[in-house]
Amino acid sequence: MSRRRYVARGVPGGYRIWDNRGRRWWGDHYELCPDDLLSELNGKADYEKITALLKRYRAQKR
Repeated sequence: MSRRRYVARGVPGGYRIWDNRGRRWWGDHYELCPDDLLSELNGKADYEKITALLKRYRAQKR
């Protein structure tokens, strides 16, 4: 199994997504671990599904 490109890392107050290939943070700060989003990013990477997941996780922050 190869290394995952995107991984969730714990930061103070929640989680952020780390891009191993780009060596930088990707996306927003999340209070809950975005497991669905990570599996989609590391899997098929369907743009529409990723957009829907991002909207869902942003709505949870409010």
